[in-house]
Amino acid sequence: MTASNYSLKVNRDLLDPNFESYRLSLDAIPTYNIELDAAVEEVKLKDTQYTLEHMRAFGMYNYLHLDPWYEDSVYFVDCKGRVLNLTVTLDTALGKPREVYRVTVESSQCEDRLCASLSLTSATWAALSDGSGRLYLLRTGKRGDSSHMKWEPLFNEDLGEPFTILHSVSHVQAGVHSMEVLLLRVQKDPEETKGSGYSVSLEWITVANTAGQGGWCQEKKYEVKKRRVLRGKSVPHYAALEPKGKGLMLASEKPFVFTHVDGRPVEQPEPEPMEVEKTDPIYFWQQTTEDITLCVRMPEGITKEGVQFRLTADNVTIGVQGFPPLLEGQLFASVDPEASAWIIKDHKSLEVTLQKRGEGPMWPELVMGDKRGEYVMSDEQAALIHERLTHLTSEDLNGNPDRDKPPCNSQELEDCDGFPEDSFSLTHFDEQSLKPTQVVNLGSHQYLFTVDANPSEMPCLCLRHDVDALVWQPRPDQPGNMWEHIATFNALGYVQASKRDKKFATCAPNFSYASLCECLRRAFIYRQPSPVETVLFNRKQGRQVGQVAKQQVASLDSDKPILGFRATNERLYILTSSNLFVLKVNNN
Repeated sequence: MTASNYSLKVNRDLLDPNFESYRLSLDAIPTYNIELDAAVEEVKLKDTQYTLEHMRAFGMYNYLHLDPWYEDSVYFVDCKGRVLNLTVTLDTALGKPREVYRVTVESSQCEDRLCASLSLTSATWAALSDGSGRLYLLRTGKRGDSSHMKWEPLFNEDLGEPFTILHSVSHVQAGVHSMEVLLLRVQKDPEETKGSGYSVSLEWITVANTAGQGGWCQEKKYEVKKRRVLRGKSVPHYAALEPKGKGLMLASEKPFVFTHVDGRPVEQPEPEPMEVEKTDPIYFWQQTTEDITLCVRMPEGITKEGVQFRLTADNVTIGVQGFPPLLEGQLFASVDPEASAWIIKDHKSLEVTLQKRGEGPMWPELVMGDKRGEYVMSDEQAALIHERLTHLTSEDLNGNPDRDKPPCNSQELEDCDGFPEDSFSLTHFDEQSLKPTQVVNLGSHQYLFTVDANPSEMPCLCLRHDVDALVWQPRPDQPGNMWEHIATFNALGYVQASKRDKKFATCAPNFSYASLCECLRRAFIYRQPSPVETVLFNRKQGRQVGQVAKQQVASLDSDKPILGFRATNERLYILTSSNLFVLKVNNN
């Protein structure tokens, strides 16, 4: 795995050290219910899709898609293969979702079929997967117009095994229109013999138009220009392409590497050997509270005339006459030279006894900065240390709670006390070299959600930092500040960890609120602190409170599982198999 070479820079001005808590508000949230003509196309995992990665990739899929280019416009696919859109302008006059495209019936007849997935590539393009391995690139026109034009497929190709679309971008260079699409698969891996038998595959596809012989006068044909494959062992939490297709960013618990480009294997560099050479220690030492015993290896056949030994209260020099000292330097603490002595043992080692000047703490090292020796602990010392640390390391489930320091009970740990693996990292890959250029170790920063704050830039990712949730905007054109901290949700990192039934999380593009939903019925809304209209005082601290952060809870009139969850600046959209709920969160 590539070593971390970058760290996230927190903007301290966006943190609130005085934040106290969210106050529960009983203000009603206007909720509007739209009954669907046909059920949402929910695909259940099969018995063969049993791994955790299958569940992360497909079992927790968000079936609702928000259009970042047009306000309050959402899309989903129903069981008839229809791509449906709902655009809200007036809450009290909600219409039925309208059809913008329909997937052919034949494409739904696939044994290992996945859920259909949609990515809104630009203001006029979209990428669609039917779940059976076919990719559609659709010219949508300006979706915000009231013309209700149907989407036009300009690319339609079977790409092999079923996949879902993670992200897509569109760009024009030298008159050539290209679309970059990132696909996700969980595939059987014969080389994965110790684990689940599956590996995660990401395929980055470039599709571009090519003019016919008549040039611009003829309709351009879109073809696959390049295919790149990455492999890893975990489904990425975050995966996004740069706006111009010059790079890729991944946040994953296991590392990814490029394995193929256009079907040809990518040569993997040989792992560099560690530069640390394994050498035998040149001396061993033990200690008690009163003295130190040191054994230094010497040339075989050494005599006392050939020994170089010099000892003062704070320094020691040991070696062979006529050669540089084997051990020389300042002792960790003072000794009594008069009470110290040395002898030759077996004509090949020098045993030195150093009398500590006074009884005191154990020394962590013998000679300051010298790492060429090995400390040998006596059985009595090992037993004493073990006894002192029992209350921290015992596997007993608090067998003696009356002790001053009861054993650690792992069952008492909450979700908020756990962290991802140390290998959890955020990585930027360069499109030309296919190598990581920036790597951030996210071992202590739990991934929370992804949000499109600005459609012209890469999606933001929200990570837990301590108890807060921090939103990071990728800046691929700024290598020195590639991830910028742009918003903070106070204490949301801690709050979300207590929601055991949490399924989705998101926030408004303007960061005015964050929201979580459970698998069934309930959604929680956490607003940014806002000024209060009345005078409030903190009784404990005796000071006036100028701002309050409100928490609200919405309960849906449905017993169906939540399949989709998206937020705009004014509304929250929640999708079940038979209903689409619209919650009016903000009025501005």
